Amino acid sequence: MLEIKPLAGALGAEIHGMDLSQELGAENTLRLHKLLNEYEVIFFRDQDITPARQKALALSFGPLQTHPAYDTVEGFPEITILESTPDKPTKIEAWHADMTFREHPPMGTVLKSVIVPPRGGDTLWSSMTAAYEGLSYHMQKFLEGLTAVHDFAHGFKESLAEPGGRERLADAVAANPPVRHPVIRTHPETGKKVIFVNSLFTTHIEGLLPAESEAILSMLFEHITTAEYTCRFQWQPHSIAIWDNRSTQHKPINDYFPAHRRLERITIDGDKPY
Repeated sequence: MLEIKPLAGALGAEIHGMDLSQELGAENTLRLHKLLNEYEVIFFRDQDITPARQKALALSFGPLQTHPAYDTVEGFPEITILESTPDKPTKIEAWHADMTFREHPPMGTVLKSVIVPPRGGDTLWSSMTAAYEGLSYHMQKFLEGLTAVHDFAHGFKESLAEPGGRERLADAVAANPPVRHPVIRTHPETGKKVIFVNSLFTTHIEGLLPAESEAILSMLFEHITTAEYTCRFQWQPHSIAIWDNRSTQHKPINDYFPAHRRLERITIDGDKPY
């Protein structure tokens, strides 16, 4: 029997009673999709799945994407390695949605834990649906007419500034020029409005003076971190998180240095935001 344990008021639920190491079948696949639409991010414990099963799980949602800047699991170019070690600590600390620098950002992500630190290393998620609904009516209407620019180079500026970084990422920068997305997008399955700018990749809002753009974005970046819109997940070995990249943002908590942490991520192709 499936047990659903909501984690917070706005989003997030732990799902028990579903074995992701096995073929899900049509009924469980449909239930998984419905749970994701309802809770926006869902979590599973004690799921020691292979890379092949992780890929199959992601494929049940749609075609897959690759990432231009990360190492990948051998034999699985779609599965990127998110790893932090004493020699190479993680650089990503900002709230963000994955890969919004693409014309078609991912619709979702499947992330599994491989190595977890003895303490710390949790991840936060925030509901952009709840964040939008928490804005005043007049602010909602003002934002719905605006377009923002998202840029790969902006999100990876620290890596680009490293010795040899610009050369290493030159192809990725060339292949991912800045793109334009609505500040408020419509979720294609639920029809709900969501905030679709993030502090990692969004550079500015078009049509506003620089000071105006900065002020609006700063307000939104702060607004989406409101505690009532968020949930927090503590990783354990063989945990899996599946989230809707269209309606959530997330932030790793880097409080475990110099411990070793390794997660493996696969992203699912999405549509052009509207």
